[in-house]
Amino acid sequence: MDQVYIPKNRTGLSIGNYVIVQPLEKQKPVEKLYFYGVKEIEPLKLEIVYEVIKIIDKLLDSYENLFVIGSFLDKGFHFNDIDILIVAEDKINSSLIEPSIERKVGVKAHILTLNNKELNKGLETDPLYQMMLSRCIANKRFIYKTEQTMNYKLLDLHLFKSRALTNNFDILSGSEKYDLVRNMIAIYLYLKNKKISNKLVDEEIKKGFEIDVQKIKQNIIDKKKFLKKYKLIYNKTFVKILRGIEHGTE
Repeated sequence: MDQVYIPKNRTGLSIGNYVIVQPLEKQKPVEKLYFYGVKEIEPLKLEIVYEVIKIIDKLLDSYENLFVIGSFLDKGFHFNDIDILIVAEDKINSSLIEPSIERKVGVKAHILTLNNKELNKGLETDPLYQMMLSRCIANKRFIYKTEQTMNYKLLDLHLFKSRALTNNFDILSGSEKYDLVRNMIAIYLYLKNKKISNKLVDEEIKKGFEIDVQKIKQNIIDKKKFLKKYKLIYNKTFVKILRGIEHGTE
């Protein structure tokens, strides 16, 4: 047990008097965080999240909400940085915040800033936004009710990114391959009017490629078998997008 010793020579306190012991500086109570799609996180990572929020609170006068997203939330300590989404109506200079986080926490930070209108628009039209917020830690509780809208030209731009896998298969790392596969599968499921989440996308990857996502990340892949399935799904997705564009839909 901790013990607190009171000097023997003291003014105003007789032996047997009750006293209240408290710190000279009152600590701000730790705010509750909200976990979405995150079952557990290592205590050290949680400390980093709290410290990041504390830094941002000092640098910004106000913001609507803050989300920790991305690979930082994966199990283990294989992350290279921490991805943060800040929702605010005022313009935010992320170039001032990122160095402060790296200096004080020792972890590189990538900050994305959006206002509520931009975020809602993204959740309506972009499967990557849905996937991004399907697994996150939020500073405040959030509920976004949006109707899914097909913007085929935007989906075409996103899908084009995944073409890099077939052309650069041998030089891409496992993590890079996984990101490109995940991007394609998210669009593929979105076109089927599915509500996109990290879990759903990973399950579809495992089903479609008959391989665990961890093996993709570790670059343990049968190239010929994998690329055959990849091209098939990519072409099906591309054709569906083209039909949408030809029919005059955005």
